Amino acid sequence: MTSQRADLAKDPKTVSGMFDLVAERYDFTNIAMTFGLDAVWRRATTRAVNPQPGEKILDLAAGTCRSSASLAASGAQVVAADFSPGMLAQGKKRFGNVRGLSFVEADAMNLPFADGEFDAVTMSYGLRNVQQPKVALAELRRVTKPGGRIVINEFSTPPNRVFRALYRFYNNEILPRVARLVGSNGEAYDYLNESIQAWPAQKELAAWMREAGWSETEYRNLAFGIVALHRATRGADRVEK
Repeated sequence: MTSQRADLAKDPKTVSGMFDLVAERYDFTNIAMTFGLDAVWRRATTRAVNPQPGEKILDLAAGTCRSSASLAASGAQVVAADFSPGMLAQGKKRFGNVRGLSFVEADAMNLPFADGEFDAVTMSYGLRNVQQPKVALAELRRVTKPGGRIVINEFSTPPNRVFRALYRFYNNEILPRVARLVGSNGEAYDYLNESIQAWPAQKELAAWMREAGWSETEYRNLAFGIVALHRATRGADRVEK
């Protein structure tokens, strides 16, 4: 298979193409690299979103749509959106018959949805791959109803120094070997490690969300801070006098 690798410039076409190449074995590789913790983190994200029957929810960077299917199980109407057609194809193949679930190819920096269309928006392990994440946070706010909510599930920075050093050793030395053993494009997971190391810590991401106009921003760590869930609410727009 052709090898393709993104870099920290995060050109959308390159990143999308990279995910197209890893789509078929993406879930299996994630299970292996996280020792199954990805399922625990997905359940935590679903609980944080708290989907309700009849709500309309955007699951951006849906990937193979396992998170979208989990949200739709509540009776919500869920739009699974991703900029990788290969990933969405896998999602449709596996979850195309799930009631209330639809699929849309979409760019996080220019979403094809109306203002205030969704009761809740969520994004798991995708914001880090967007070329301009602050633009994406503003776009997510735009398509959320006033009073609606956002949940961002993203790799983060373990606060404990010793654990952080162990985690970085795993990412630098172990993760690439696991990815090449079980994955379909080992170089793609070199980018994964680089993007995690370059990503801001929890407090900075919370500040980005406030800058984008989100309010009541808070976060909590999962797995000692390997992953963090950031939550916030869309308040009413300020009226200029």
